[in-house]
Amino acid sequence: MPDGYALITGANGYVGGLLARRYLDSTDRALVLCVRDALGAGSEPPAQATADRVRLLVADLTTPAPFACVDRQLRDRIVEIVHCAALTRFDLEAGPAQAVNVHGTEQVLRLATECPNLESLGLVSTIYTSGLHAGPILEQAHDGTAGFANLYEWSKWAAEELFLSRYAGLPARVLRLATVIADDDTGTVTQLNAFHTTLKLFFHGLLSLIPGRPTTPLYFVTGDFVTRAVLELMDPRQLNGIYHVSHGRADSLTLDHAISVAFEVFGSVEEFRRKRILRPLTVDQESFELLVAGMTSLSGGLVGRALRSVAPFARQLYVTKELDNTQLRASIRTYSAPDPEVLVRRTCESLVRTRWGKHSVAA
Repeated sequence: MPDGYALITGANGYVGGLLARRYLDSTDRALVLCVRDALGAGSEPPAQATADRVRLLVADLTTPAPFACVDRQLRDRIVEIVHCAALTRFDLEAGPAQAVNVHGTEQVLRLATECPNLESLGLVSTIYTSGLHAGPILEQAHDGTAGFANLYEWSKWAAEELFLSRYAGLPARVLRLATVIADDDTGTVTQLNAFHTTLKLFFHGLLSLIPGRPTTPLYFVTGDFVTRAVLELMDPRQLNGIYHVSHGRADSLTLDHAISVAFEVFGSVEEFRRKRILRPLTVDQESFELLVAGMTSLSGGLVGRALRSVAPFARQLYVTKELDNTQLRASIRTYSAPDPEVLVRRTCESLVRTRWGKHSVAA
């Protein structure tokens, strides 16, 4: 076993947990798994925490000195850091977004400067740090001038800016992830996100209108693809820089195509057919924003809540991005893109089969 440790923040989150498992299965690297609270907030310590190669570190990144418990001996042995910890909700408010996604990233960057044998640092980000910029989205710094659909996007952009402006001397890779819709190419879903929730609203007939242009491309990846790519990019021989851990437009579906696939899958379910639910219609941005504003003024209501759940990301669905992943494809041996229609179809089938997580995946 190598002397050095890989420290993974957010290790009891979805991406952090998958990445820890990938390290354990594919390398002989010892791990420090960093979690905010091993027992609190309804979370549990990662299953990997009992492995011989794993140390569990409890550190709240919103506190002034979260890594005070990391002694000099351990800092000397940390050779890799992958920063996965973040709040990823699209309805984030300014305070939590700043405290966790920006201030928390700076705490990790400070720790990195105090690890004399650090060989590589991975900052997990999102392709949506490009904000509302349309057209080519390159693997380079964004200026933020196009604005953002929500504070989550802004906070991840601000974290990138913090690194590039104050800590650019670190051996770092900015890893911008596309939307993870399944664990792997089988479409298995073990953690729901906004994409899955929106499909659930469609299935129950609670969203008859969808914001966006039918031709807007959607960029989807799997957890398996993400962790394989991150592990390769963390190799010290890889170049520092910005990588889009995503597929390009040619390997992505449009909004209209994705909705068609979902409704084809839903149509195979008797419960759905019996309700005679119509395929949702796309609506222009101004009309959708007026609709959300009108429903917000009303008290409660399933339809109002459904619209508000989609609203924080809605502006992105009117933006046509041409995502570039040239540096990613040139840097990893394992790059391959699944058929996007097959992936969305299998994901929808998994959601229907498990009733969005109510039943076990095996069922």
